[in-house]
Amino acid sequence: MSMFAFGTGNMMGMMGMMNGTMTGSSGVMAMMMGHSFAFAIVGLASGALVILGSVMLYNRPSESQIWSAVILAFSLLSILGSMGGFMVGLVMGVLGGTFGLVWKPATSSQMIGLQLHD
Repeated sequence: MSMFAFGTGNMMGMMGMMNGTMTGSSGVMAMMMGHSFAFAIVGLASGALVILGSVMLYNRPSESQIWSAVILAFSLLSILGSMGGFMVGLVMGVLGGTFGLVWKPATSSQMIGLQLHD
């Protein structure tokens, strides 16, 4: 379960950063759409923080509640900056954050119990 949350969070972060970069780099297009440079910064930052949250969720499963909440919060915040990472990234980030919140990492006693039964 942790790998799914890690993968979807990373994909959302990459899509959000790509979309934030495209929004910020096309100045005329951004002006026509009503975006400012601040929205591009929000898109890039939210994408980077989602990637950070998913990497930390993978590396520190004992803190899964905190890092899943970070993924979920910045996935939702990415709506402002990068249209939710082409909206596919928003859905993947919300799914990954939600699955990370409900996932319970195995304790060491559960791991020992699994090894004894084999």
